[in-house]
Amino acid sequence: MREDITDRILEEAYHIAETGATVRATAKLFHSSKSTVHKDVTERLFHIDKELYKRVKKVLKTNLEERHIRGGEATKRKYQLIRER
Repeated sequence: MREDITDRILEEAYHIAETGATVRATAKLFHSSKSTVHKDVTERLFHIDKELYKRVKKVLKTNLEERHIRGGEATKRKYQLIRER
């Protein structure tokens, strides 16, 4: 794998592991697509650093489990803002 791609994958993975960021937030930060970040940290990372892969996988699992809660909170904030106008 090219060195620049490996560096990108590791940067994305460390960011997710350290901050608990979502794939969407990471993609925005690194100016990549969600699909690229997801493929980087779920498939390519495994071949580069298995321990980091396990840490990132754990964060992604947590984010997936909390997704419905975050969506509900976002909807709640949206309608509170509308009522306040």
